[in-house]
Order: sequence, then C-alpha cells, then structure tokens
Amino acid sequence: MAMTKRIEETNRSRPAKRRTTTIRTAAARIPKVASAKLPEPKPAANRAEKSAERRAAIVEAAMDEFIARGFAATRLDDVAKRAGVAKGTLYLYFKDKESMFEELIRTAVVPLVNRMATPPTITGPVRDAVERFAETFIREIVSTRRGDIVRLIVSEGPRFPTIADFYFREVVSKGMAAMQALIQLAITRGEIRQRQLAQFPQLVVAPAIVAVIWQSLFARHAPLDALAMFKVHLDLIFGERSKP
Repeated sequence: MAMTKRIEETNRSRPAKRRTTTIRTAAARIPKVASAKLPEPKPAANRAEKSAERRAAIVEAAMDEFIARGFAATRLDDVAKRAGVAKGTLYLYFKDKESMFEELIRTAVVPLVNRMATPPTITGPVRDAVERFAETFIREIVSTRRGDIVRLIVSEGPRFPTIADFYFREVVSKGMAAMQALIQLAITRGEIRQRQLAQFPQLVVAPAIVAVIWQSLFARHAPLDALAMFKVHLDLIFGERSKP
C-alpha cells in the first residue's frame, strides 16, 4: 500500500517537471533584444568652450573688418563670412553691429586699461610710475591693433556717439582717473609745482594720443619715437632729470 502511494505521487510530479522544462526551452528560443544605447550627452564644459571659441572668432573677424573698412562701412555679412559662420549665428551672440564693437573694446582694450589703472604701490618717484604708464601705452596700444581701435573711435565716434560714450565710460574715464591720482600724488610730494595740472590729466597723456594718430597718418614719412617724445614732455612737467 505504501509502495503504491509513492508511485502515484511520483507519477503526479512528472508532468510539472515536463512543463517547467518546456517553459525554459521556449524562453531560450526567444531572441534577446539588445536595448538601444542613447547618445551620450556632450559635457556642458565642451559646449561652453566651443561657444566661447566661436564668439572669439566672431570678435576677431569683426576687428579685421572694422579696421579694414571702418565702422560705418562694415557689414555683418562680411563679418560672418570672415568668421566662417552663417549670418544668423552672429545674432546668437550680438544684437547688432554696435554691441559687437563694444565687445571688441571690452575684450581687447578694457583689461589692459584696468591693469594700467591699478599700478602697484608707488615707493619711488611718481615720474617713474608715469613713465611706466607711457611705456605700457606705447607698447600695448600704439604699436598694436589696439591703436587702430583708438583711431576708429577718433574718426567715427562723432557719427556714432553711442560707441564713443561706451569707450569713454569703459576706457577713457578709467585712464584719466588713474592719471589724475598720479598727478595729485606728485603734487603732494612736491614733484610737480603746477597744482592746477591735477584738473587737466589730459595734458599729461596728450603725447600718447598724438602718437596713435601720427602712427597711422605720418609714420611712413617721419617715424616718431613716441617714448622719447613722452620723456621730453615729462621734463616740461616734472623738470629735467639730474644727469649723473
């Protein structure tokens, strides 16, 4: 009796095993579908770098066009062509030609002026600090394409007061304030006797502007040693240096 019961239980268990085996076999026949890989998003840093590079290329192309044609005659189509981008791309970065020119001033001139306007603590003669100011201006502006930007402001600023106002606010006012502070310090130390000069810092930097204009108009006829001229100018203001 017990033997018969075990046989019946064994027989009942067999179909379940066959069903399990059948299910596993069927599952093995189903082809596995590989999940599609989504494209990895580009790192934000790379996108930002490419955008910055494109912006810089546009500004560089704008400088070339402004210098070659002048502000009024420069067309955005020409800037786009020189930069190697579609004209519509320009509007992703700049709303118009004026804002493009302002960016050119902001990137090419303003950092230099900020550096010149914050000199290190002056421990020696103030004249030495003024000479360093002049040397930097002549080396970094008169002798480079920054000088062309200054000449554009001088020649076309009257017709485009918006860019002239921007240049005064971002460049001229900072340079004049720094020079005025140097003059006042020189007066306080007794290096400059003419006290009214503090009201007219333009007089001290005048040779720098002369050098910018002379470089573009007359240098091929009569080369100008701008630094030597500036030193003679400072002799008139500070007095001649005592010769060793």
